Amino acid sequence: MTSTPDSATQKPPQKVWGTLAFSALRISLGILWAILAAETWSGSFLVHVQHYHEAVFQNPPGWLLPWFGTWVSLITPYPELFVGLARFFTTLIAIFLLIGFARKTTYIFGILFTLPLWTLMEGYENTNALGAINLGAAITYILVFLSLILIERLDGTTPYSVDYYIGHSWSGWRHVSESAGDDVLRRAVKPIPWLEQVPIMLIIAAILAFLINGSTDSIKLANQPSPSPLKVIGRSPTATARDARLPPLLGTGKDVYIHLTAQETKIEISSGVYYQAWTFDSAVPGPVIHVRQGQRVHFTLTNNTGMPHSMDFHAAEIAPNMAYENIDYGETIKFTFVPKVPGAFIYHCGTPPVLLHMGNGMYGVIIVDPIKPLPPADVSYVIEQSEWYTRLVSGVTYAGDYSKMLARTPDLVVFNGTAFQYKDHPLPAKAGKRIRIYFVNAGPNLWSAFHIIGGIFDKVYPDGDASHALTGVSTYSVPPGEGAVFDIIIPHPGAYAVVDHSMASMAVGAVGVLDVR
Repeated sequence: MTSTPDSATQKPPQKVWGTLAFSALRISLGILWAILAAETWSGSFLVHVQHYHEAVFQNPPGWLLPWFGTWVSLITPYPELFVGLARFFTTLIAIFLLIGFARKTTYIFGILFTLPLWTLMEGYENTNALGAINLGAAITYILVFLSLILIERLDGTTPYSVDYYIGHSWSGWRHVSESAGDDVLRRAVKPIPWLEQVPIMLIIAAILAFLINGSTDSIKLANQPSPSPLKVIGRSPTATARDARLPPLLGTGKDVYIHLTAQETKIEISSGVYYQAWTFDSAVPGPVIHVRQGQRVHFTLTNNTGMPHSMDFHAAEIAPNMAYENIDYGETIKFTFVPKVPGAFIYHCGTPPVLLHMGNGMYGVIIVDPIKPLPPADVSYVIEQSEWYTRLVSGVTYAGDYSKMLARTPDLVVFNGTAFQYKDHPLPAKAGKRIRIYFVNAGPNLWSAFHIIGGIFDKVYPDGDASHALTGVSTYSVPPGEGAVFDIIIPHPGAYAVVDHSMASMAVGAVGVLDVR
């Protein structure tokens, strides 16, 4: 028999049990991408992308903040566009993996699409969603795609794919479908006997069961409620309490200068319980700013986080579109204002959704002293009430739960950022002397019924103007975003509880003690 050049170079037929197993791996990956695609078609995913920056910064490593910040700047202006792209490409990749269509191109595009998709899914449904949604999963997907490219480069084409049949009719199709060279592709394929196919099918079933069970476990973990911080609170009191004393004026001249930095910091929100907070100057609340009515305040904000932030001073009368603009990572904004009205005011991040930014800790107090001073006080304290809405991320560390913020169901209500801290470390005062409390309710949602058990306020200044003082008040309501100044003279020594008289708030942290001697 005369051999042709093709037959001379053609290699012996190969059994394809390995090819079947590798095809099973590809199909298993396709099933996971199909699950991921189904997630992207849900209505909750659309809501997530519309408010992408609400959840994306729940727990990223610091070195990844510029990466996330870039995607925030791209996605948030056009969320519907990115939802459509995510749905289209995840569905397409899933289908192509399942049927084995344009395999080489699909693998390469899957690698390129995995990291952006992971970024898009980060924080979805208050946990990591299925698919390429945390660094470990993203790397795993990339490694599987690379493995498929290398395996098919060595093993050649597979009859368990649409590509195999297209390639018979169009030889040029191999450029988009095959990773192997021509010498490997010329191998003949020998059918597998049933006795060999059965164990291979069992292996395939085991792979699918393992992968899908892991995905199901992820869903189960996603649906488990986080324990309340009150259930993991330490038995020992907080080691120290935030200094609640009114700081001195920033200056006595015509101009004062303030520079705050937005940054992410882990803080203690109750004894032994921590929170991944968004902060001004690494503290919640941010630094107390103490100025005098009529001074010119020169303010600077620098953003050291990977998401946009801004500043809103309730003591300022200024055009928000000029001063309260968003700034991105590494940027700085400056503006100047003159506080004309005395009192206790909140400042906070005003970047949408404001609820999320405030709920994660971006607020503080600015005290504006009146030109005509209030009666002198023996001691003055600054207390800012706020709420924590939490979900457990690891150990005793929590992050924000936006669904709880929307539902107005806080886990903790606190004074100056930490539950029960002034119960564990009472605020000292003297009997018969004037005690002044600058109180601001940061919320972001609940009203406060401010009250001192066993005492009646001598004066309540709703706006810091002495001529507006109320007298004989035992409990005074302060809405979210508002502040008031409270004077009290306690005649007898003792421990006097400072509370939000909304009992639920007091029970979860809004309580302190005046130690009157």
